[in-house]
Amino acid sequence: MADDSEAGTGRVMLAFGDHAVDLGAAKQSGALDVDVDAGLFRAGSLNPLLAEGRPTWQAVRQAARAMLEGPAAVPAGVLVPRSGLPMRLPVEIGDYVDGYGGIHHAVNMARLLRPGTEPLAPNWRRMPVAYHGRAGTVAVSGQPVVRPAGQVLVDGHPRLAPTTRLDFELEVGFVVGSGNASGQPVAADDAAGHIFGLVLLNDWSARDVQAFESQPLGPFLGKSFATSISAWVVTLDALALYMVPGLPARQDPAPARYLRARGPWIPALHLEVLVSTSAMRGAGRAPAVVSRVAFAEAMYWSMAQQLAHATVNGASTRPGDLFGSGTASGPDPKSQGGSLAELTRGGTEPIELPGGERRWFLEDGDTVVLRGWCGEDGDRSTVALGEVVGTVAPATTAPHPDPRP
Repeated sequence: MADDSEAGTGRVMLAFGDHAVDLGAAKQSGALDVDVDAGLFRAGSLNPLLAEGRPTWQAVRQAARAMLEGPAAVPAGVLVPRSGLPMRLPVEIGDYVDGYGGIHHAVNMARLLRPGTEPLAPNWRRMPVAYHGRAGTVAVSGQPVVRPAGQVLVDGHPRLAPTTRLDFELEVGFVVGSGNASGQPVAADDAAGHIFGLVLLNDWSARDVQAFESQPLGPFLGKSFATSISAWVVTLDALALYMVPGLPARQDPAPARYLRARGPWIPALHLEVLVSTSAMRGAGRAPAVVSRVAFAEAMYWSMAQQLAHATVNGASTRPGDLFGSGTASGPDPKSQGGSLAELTRGGTEPIELPGGERRWFLEDGDTVVLRGWCGEDGDRSTVALGEVVGTVAPATTAPHPDPRP
């Protein structure tokens, strides 16, 4: 979703190599031959287009392909360079649910936090686990992430202070297209009619805040301060060739009937995390890859199962709602960890960066980049998810010796 500073709204764009297709300009010129209201492409978000339903999404995609592959020249002003294009949050997010569907991440974190115990609770293999996040702090790639504050334990005593254990989490999110009415659950096999597409997602986490507050309930301030997503939403149709059964095909025990889907629902994504520091950028050093993960071998629960479970109690969803997959990690936490907590064994073994720097957790000025793609490098059929970039800005809350006013 590109920002239109002159109109004060947004422009719906379609990524095409190093360029973007301005669908509104294409429709106005007559080059985009599709029977939809041109206003859908000049809205402030993708939400009006999402609400039209899958037949409309497919018609727009097919018309755009016909225009780009046709014999006629694309009209001037329709194709614009992607470089430097001002981007905005692609959807208006009414609700944000973050899952915990990565089995290796769940096991890795449990072994760090509860060594010597069974890593997975009895319910974990029975249903997708999630918490309700804060939609108002979801931001588009490129926006800085201010170091958050919260109550942390210092020498055994709680104190309001900026986090010293700021972390990233490598995730894939899915965006709801057509919502469901209250009281009408979405069957797993019907998810394609309700999910528009995927984004990359960084679920920023303050581990020290999270550790103290998550007793007995789940994350709150440790997660609510920022979530970053890519500006480009990759549609399910664009990913159709890359859907595989993945781990859900091997679920044991077999999930409840409402969680069973016949088709493959895991995209075979290659994911990687890169980190750069202020010193690295000053020395002209490229960002360092700190983790690589195969998404299909990381996720135990699919997006179809997540949506089916979220609505089985009658809960409704709306166009633009966002679901996070949960952290994607591989079995080797030292090279395939989807978070610094895993890569550094809970902050006890630092990662080494170019130039001799070390990181246990993120410091001010650090930049985290998430990338994801299907296919192989150099393959013309490669489908890339837009990057998620975030740089840590200093805290605006000063430490306080006591959390009381």
